[in-house]
Amino acid sequence: MALDDVSKAIVEQLQTDGRKSYSDIGRAVELSEAAVRQRVQKLIESGVMQIVAVTDPMTLGFNRQAMIGIRTSGDARIVADRLSAIKSVEYVVLTAGSFDIMVEVVCRDDEGLLELLNGTIRMIPGVVDTEVFTYLQLKKQQYNWGTM
Repeated sequence: MALDDVSKAIVEQLQTDGRKSYSDIGRAVELSEAAVRQRVQKLIESGVMQIVAVTDPMTLGFNRQAMIGIRTSGDARIVADRLSAIKSVEYVVLTAGSFDIMVEVVCRDDEGLLELLNGTIRMIPGVVDTEVFTYLQLKKQQYNWGTM
């Protein structure tokens, strides 16, 4: 779905404040409240955008975050699909370079990470090797990159 400048402006308004009212957005982009509501619904239904609450996992009791580099044999897309189905896996990306797939995981503790790694990820057919990059401190996390 190609976005016109008005839809991009609506996305930027919601990136600034996901709770902003349709009427406030409408004033900013010079559309009616109803027109904004309709465009937002289209953006959500088409998968261009999600409106979610972004949290700090540590404040919710998830004290271990990590990025895991995964080397595969065979079709990495099949492995990526299996990884995407795991609840603790927050982010899956097929990559070029020394890893075929990178996943970001959020676990309650080191024991949870160990179980996820040994009991789930390494058991997936096609996973050949993993390397864990444990997060020591999250310095920046944002989702408000521009659209223009």
